Amino acid sequence: MSKNKYEIDMCNGTIMDKLISFSVPLMLSGILQLMFNAVDIIVVGRFAGSQSLAAVGSTTALINMFVNLFIGVSLGANVLAARFYASGKHKEMSETVHTAITFAAISGVVMALIGVLMAKPALELMGTPDDVINLSTLYMRIYFLGMPFFMLYNYGAAVLRAVGDTKRPLMFLMAAGIINACLNMVLVIVFNLGVAGVAIATIFSQFISCVLVLRCLNKTDASYQLRFSKLKIKGYYLKQIFQVGIPAGIQSTVINFSNALLQSSVNSFGSTAMAGYTAANNILGFLYASINSVTQACMSFTSQNYGVRKFKRMDKVLIDCAILSVGASLVFGCGAYIFGDKVLMIYTNSEDVIKCGVEILSITTVPYFLCGIMDLFPGALRGMGYSLVPMILSVIGTVGMRIFWIFVIFPSHRTLYDLFISYPASWTATIIMQVICFLVVRRKVHSQINK
Repeated sequence: MSKNKYEIDMCNGTIMDKLISFSVPLMLSGILQLMFNAVDIIVVGRFAGSQSLAAVGSTTALINMFVNLFIGVSLGANVLAARFYASGKHKEMSETVHTAITFAAISGVVMALIGVLMAKPALELMGTPDDVINLSTLYMRIYFLGMPFFMLYNYGAAVLRAVGDTKRPLMFLMAAGIINACLNMVLVIVFNLGVAGVAIATIFSQFISCVLVLRCLNKTDASYQLRFSKLKIKGYYLKQIFQVGIPAGIQSTVINFSNALLQSSVNSFGSTAMAGYTAANNILGFLYASINSVTQACMSFTSQNYGVRKFKRMDKVLIDCAILSVGASLVFGCGAYIFGDKVLMIYTNSEDVIKCGVEILSITTVPYFLCGIMDLFPGALRGMGYSLVPMILSVIGTVGMRIFWIFVIFPSHRTLYDLFISYPASWTATIIMQVICFLVVRRKVHSQINK
């Protein structure tokens, strides 16, 4: 099977160098995307005030809760496409691509409608303060109008990741992100549009990245070529995509529901704490981008090797991914812990906001490697086609622990520090369950060698 310069042979040769080649562009994509999101927050915080900053931040958990079910389904498309690509099943690969892209377009329109209609009621349920709810609603409604572009980019990028191509999505994000940053400056600083300007700039940048990824798929001559005349949903492939993707999406959605509950607890401290959480959460996003890139690599490499029945190689993939994930998270986590107060100064001039942000970072950054390990085992399991049980365990471990913390522990220990101890506590509980699940599935999969 011939490969172009952007693709990676995941089934042969050394592993670590290929994992790095796959992960680093993906990591840079996540970090770059967050940097441009940080520009949104910085521009709003500096030029539109702390209320606007709190308004943008208060929508984050809610937006993620809404969209992650559909984004999770893209993981199913990634796993299925990787498996068909590695085993040389060109017809199946093509029909998977067209089914996935069609579903992305439909789900994007659905999400746009839901977001516009449900923005204010959902924010009211979260207890968003009266002084920011109108701005939050405005931002969220405009943001959701870009959902079709957002979905199409993510599903297109998932197809490219399935064949080992993480470099071109990085280039597409760079182009879109630069446009986003420039538009932020113009719309917020020059035209004084505040949160509306940030949201409009985001939509336009998502449109650019969407066009670029679809053009890339259309121009290729490989089995994952996209032909717009062939766009349709085939139930056989959508069912297989859903088998992996829906549990992953539900897991992410429910975890973000727990984050939305946590956001409600933060809201109870007022807009200053909300602004501090917004800035700190953006920094934590950089940590997540570093570990998520390794999780994505683990899933894609595992899926391709599972497709060609190289089960022992999957063990080596997991070990090397664990080394990469822990190493990256410790470097970034310790850096965020040491320099957190200085980084927060980029977001805001308010000493009170910075103090709240530092309090959150002090308990979440150094142990962030636990989050990487927690995500790695479900990534390997999804690569093998097992997605339901890891979802259930993540919901029990992560969400269950956080809900218990919010409603039982937090009321008698009302500080931001005590609230965010729920993060490392939930990561640890989930790891224990996910490792046990992985060992059971691994034994089952390896028994197939002798059949």
